[in-house]
Amino acid sequence: MVLPFLVMGLSKRPNDLMTGVSPNDLMRALSGTVRVQSHGTAVRLAGGRPISSRSLHSAQSCTVPPRPESGICDKRVPSFMVSPQQFMKHPSSGSTPEHGSIIIVAMKTLVLVVYLSFLSVSFWLKFLNLRYLKEHGQRVPPEFGGAIDAEILRQTTSYTVETSRLGVVASILNNVLVLVFFFGGLIVVYDGWIASFSESFVGRGVLFFLGLMYAETLFGIPFSLFSNFRIESRYGFNTMTGRLWLNDLIKSTVISSVLLVALVAAALFLVHYSPGWWWLWVWGVFLLFSIFLMYISPYVIEPLFFKFEPVRVEGLETEIRSLVEKAGFRVNSVLQVDASRRSRHSNAYFTGIGRVKRIVLFDTLLESMNRQEILAVLAHELGHWKKQHVLKRIIVTEIVALAAIFLAFKLLAWDGTPSLVGLEQASLYARLALLAFLGTLLTYPLTPLLSFLSRRHEREADRFACNLTGRPKDLAGALIKLSKENLSNLHPHPLYASVYYSHPPVVDRVRRLQELQG
Repeated sequence: MVLPFLVMGLSKRPNDLMTGVSPNDLMRALSGTVRVQSHGTAVRLAGGRPISSRSLHSAQSCTVPPRPESGICDKRVPSFMVSPQQFMKHPSSGSTPEHGSIIIVAMKTLVLVVYLSFLSVSFWLKFLNLRYLKEHGQRVPPEFGGAIDAEILRQTTSYTVETSRLGVVASILNNVLVLVFFFGGLIVVYDGWIASFSESFVGRGVLFFLGLMYAETLFGIPFSLFSNFRIESRYGFNTMTGRLWLNDLIKSTVISSVLLVALVAAALFLVHYSPGWWWLWVWGVFLLFSIFLMYISPYVIEPLFFKFEPVRVEGLETEIRSLVEKAGFRVNSVLQVDASRRSRHSNAYFTGIGRVKRIVLFDTLLESMNRQEILAVLAHELGHWKKQHVLKRIIVTEIVALAAIFLAFKLLAWDGTPSLVGLEQASLYARLALLAFLGTLLTYPLTPLLSFLSRRHEREADRFACNLTGRPKDLAGALIKLSKENLSNLHPHPLYASVYYSHPPVVDRVRRLQELQG
């Protein structure tokens, strides 16, 4: 049950540093496995980072462990939870109170300094990136000559600045809440409030994290509204009505709630009945759930938000099937989706397990590109499958997940865990939330490495696409169109891109492709 918390930092590549223990992040951690097949979408192709592409399923989830029953001792409860006082005693019970207080203050200060240092680096990089864009944003790259004009560059700069500012505001407010929640003692108040609703071992855990998920959802509502109906609408991207936005919110919240309840309940059951080995069984449950969701999401969850139908462009399906077979795969279906009901951003992705694939094209992509460019984009996606990038990421993620959940299993029994945020005591639920928070600190320094590895995969997929189609200029043309239509930043600061970009900057990619074309 700790798996999504501690793997979260390794399976995502945040553009914002610390967003706290967000239930959205927890499901995104699962999504690194569940929806890893869509990591190389056309939208990401355009800018080296996600360009506000919307996930086809908005399911969010998180999992968390139990809190010892106050005054209750169950012989089946894990040994480190047998006594409620086990989690309530001072971390330095063998020393004097004064000595223990000094240790608590020192550890809290150290964690806080690390947290604020990483946060400062994150904001500094954002500032550096925006300043670099303002200095160079009026210059049309030679690779984009004739496709991008001064007006498009002006809109790109303005759009990037506005979206970045909104992200900074959201990040600041979110981090303030994180500081208050963990370092201000609000987590203790919240934990006690939840305890008043249920004495059930499983029920209390479900309520604890269900409440956090709903709080995170409420926090994101004003930013989502402003982003969609002010910024996205101002630049002609948003096509969503208020009613559709509300319907999506309700559906995604219901789905998130169902998934969370099921996962937390299953995990707590295993903790309760297998105190010495729950870490292994829970890891297995999440692995099986991830695979199961890969199967059912395209057929159960995604249709709740989008309408799928066969590709309407005459002859395109035949060409796509021929391309896929040339790459050594088999296509079960080639579909288009009515993404234009929500946004004008373009996208395309593959789903499926094994050699049977399902290809989905956004109708916006079909409208903006010619056939050769569409085939080039799909060839790039095929490159990820052919080079086994997806499988490699799943294997690495699961190995790290297993190690992380075992480490959490050990750390849960350490009396010093609460002192890391200045607490003398903490329930098991609070300890797990704290471990998730610490996970973001530990994994943030790995962001440049993960970004580098991802960019290497993208270059390999580009080369595969060129070899498969024999037309590098088609992929270059697709990237140029996507960059123009999505107002992608053509002038990211090199340092910012090296830290955060999961794809090489689009200008670099287009230059390489044009050189291959000769």
